Amino acid sequence: MSESFTDAANLFVFPPSKSPHLLNPLVLAYIGDAVYEVYIRQFVISGANHRPNHLHKASTGYVSAKAQSKLLEALMPMLTEEEVDMVKRGRNAKSGTTAKNADVLEYRHSTAFECLIGYLYYKQSFERLKEILDFALAHKQNA
Repeated sequence: MSESFTDAANLFVFPPSKSPHLLNPLVLAYIGDAVYEVYIRQFVISGANHRPNHLHKASTGYVSAKAQSKLLEALMPMLTEEEVDMVKRGRNAKSGTTAKNADVLEYRHSTAFECLIGYLYYKQSFERLKEILDFALAHKQNA
């Protein structure tokens, strides 16, 4: 591989049509879900076991609504006021759908977490986003 992974940032060149503050929280959760999923998949693939079933099971331990809800609970004390406001917007958003394997509260908290991730991503607060994503890994490994 001749290109570094930092060059991959050039792939993501489509900014949102509005300021992140003005985006619907479900839109932020939509992109936040994708950002978090890619981060977790990269982490899982960095390990030695690349069997598809193992990759899926390992990823699910991080990206399920239940796991994200527990993560958000642990994360709350370290969030800024602005981040807490974004979490509340995501939690209170009415999506009209329900999770298959989670209760309503877990699903709402999961959406709130994804909203925060999407917000930080579109705000280009990449250092803070990385802190939170790294916290997610550490939290799961310490659970």
